[in-house]
Amino acid sequence: MTEPVLDAQAQDTTRQAGYDRPVSPSNQSRSVVIAKNGMVATSHPLAAQAGLDVLKSGGNAVDAAIAVNAMLGVVEPMSNGIGGDLFCIYWDNKQKKLFGLNASGRSPHKATREYFAEHGHKQIPLFGPLAWSVPGCVSGWQALNDRFGSMALKELLAPSILTAREGFPVSEVIAHYWKVSAPSLAQYPGSAKTYLIDDHRPPSTGEIFRLPQLAASYQLIAEQGADAFYRGRIAKEIVAYSEEIGGLFSLQDFEDHQATWVDPVSTNYRGFDVWELPPSGQGIAALQMLNLIEAYDVRTMGPGSADWLHLFSEAKKLAFEDRAKYYADTDVVDVPVASLISKEYAKQRGQLIDMQQANQNTTAGDPKLQQGDTVYLTVVDKNRNCCSFIQSIYHGFGSKVTPPEVGFAIQNRGALFSLDENHLNRLDPHKRPFHTIIPAMVTKDDKPFFSFGVMGGDMQPQGHVQILVNLLDFGMNVQQAGDLARIRHLGSSTPRGVSGDGRGIVEVESGIPDSIVEDLESRGHKVRRSVGGFGGYQGILIDHKNGVLHGATEPRKDGATVGY
Repeated sequence: MTEPVLDAQAQDTTRQAGYDRPVSPSNQSRSVVIAKNGMVATSHPLAAQAGLDVLKSGGNAVDAAIAVNAMLGVVEPMSNGIGGDLFCIYWDNKQKKLFGLNASGRSPHKATREYFAEHGHKQIPLFGPLAWSVPGCVSGWQALNDRFGSMALKELLAPSILTAREGFPVSEVIAHYWKVSAPSLAQYPGSAKTYLIDDHRPPSTGEIFRLPQLAASYQLIAEQGADAFYRGRIAKEIVAYSEEIGGLFSLQDFEDHQATWVDPVSTNYRGFDVWELPPSGQGIAALQMLNLIEAYDVRTMGPGSADWLHLFSEAKKLAFEDRAKYYADTDVVDVPVASLISKEYAKQRGQLIDMQQANQNTTAGDPKLQQGDTVYLTVVDKNRNCCSFIQSIYHGFGSKVTPPEVGFAIQNRGALFSLDENHLNRLDPHKRPFHTIIPAMVTKDDKPFFSFGVMGGDMQPQGHVQILVNLLDFGMNVQQAGDLARIRHLGSSTPRGVSGDGRGIVEVESGIPDSIVEDLESRGHKVRRSVGGFGGYQGILIDHKNGVLHGATEPRKDGATVGY
């Protein structure tokens, strides 16, 4: 890494905290967490502590990740839970190898384009039972535990079962998002019973909240494994409720589900190998963006400069048009992954970038053939096994629908299918929809260097790129790389079949000065300021020279990084 280039203009783009630290950078939100033996970084302190307890008791990175995710399903239920899906990139230090896991669910066998057409739908509804796909999270826990785990699920779920049963204090950011979703939850009796106090109000900051039905579901999984979810009482409860309210689930949908081990894919950026998972997720969008950006001397532009933010926005627009056209379930359709992430294709597409003028009509290339609630966590253990792990139910509280007796909301990932029969991401029975959640990992010289992720729907690949450029081009430490004010581009075409206008909107955080906004507008960008929606970052960097771990967590969330 290089020393950061922080001219006066770029200094303003660091989030202003209203205080000065005695070390540089003076307005970094907190110090980097540095530890020797093991580390956990995630979006909630209680979940981070659950993972650290596992590491200190002798568990490995996979054991800790499962414990963290289970706890997050309790304390941050609007963002994740066993009603959702899971993706993971895992570095096994004994084998010196990366493994990828796609534990996302598929559409019901009864979900056809003809069904939706007959019922007057031009798109799959965003909420309600018609947006359901089979939850894959528990199959991911089981697959990881079977292949790499060293502790029983019963041990790993015990702290979360206790917390769900006895209650937990609701933290600040989570209380805010709970309140936002409360009116929608009140429309569904099961959700109101599970997530609202006296069936009508959300918990406030510091209030103790309990999830006894979730504790019971966790207990079944602890005792019976994934079979409890896909073949036992939990599946039967979900399917019975689906039939009651007009959903399409059958027991066969659950029995046929399985997680899939996949090979991560990569590009080399500035001498570092950046790894993502192939579609059905959107991880390769980050690789496409990095390939486009690598042709420029970003370091001399400086962090937060108009040149850098313009280049970033233009690269995103190009990558996301390809995302809308080509990304889909590779088990069902042929996605040209190798061509999309090739340097040759980036060179071809890069000719469309004009550093003085925003592209007003961005379209997909030919590679030759906005919102999301998610949790990200990363764990590194004493043996330097690394787990980059992301889990989600898509929107806040997913579909908003909670089967009354199970204690968790079901995701609305099915809404991401297109009903266009000619689209690669078209709805078909028993097919995975396009997915937004993406873990990432960086290796250097065939060793793990940086395990990280950024939650937040379409923001995720955009966040990956901004974090990596801050770290690798601008020489920032892992905390400063996350603190810096971010931007996001909205309005690209989507995998649901919705076309963008070719221009879109650049949203910026308050740390971006007016002079930069005016410069971007002079190049043809439409720019607006916004609060929230810029992702949630966690990261752990492995310092092999000193034998220590450097961890960071997102100041925009309730997160924590802990180590020992």
